[in-house]
Amino acid sequence: MLGLATLAAVNRTKEIGIRKVLGATAAGVILLLSQDFIKLLLISFSIAAPLAWFLMNKWLQGYETRITISWTIFLLAGAGAVMIALATISFQSFRAAMMNPVKSLRTE
Repeated sequence: MLGLATLAAVNRTKEIGIRKVLGATAAGVILLLSQDFIKLLLISFSIAAPLAWFLMNKWLQGYETRITISWTIFLLAGAGAVMIALATISFQSFRAAMMNPVKSLRTE
């Protein structure tokens, strides 16, 4: 995740510089870079959660003492994944947002 966030920030250096010159705030730049990753994370979670629930229920049916899996476990796992992703991405996004836009536009 850290590598992908770094690559996205480097690839969008010129765009970030132009947005900052035009008046974008640091929070706007961080939101811009975080949106793509959060969308991908939510799509992958919406595919993986039902599949994991189905497979875990099938696996647990083989035991004599059966338990059910609550949806809150998957909700907590998804929230934890989003928090870890935001923490990872926000570091690189903050660095890109605080960079001098003149320096980034001059080198591009």
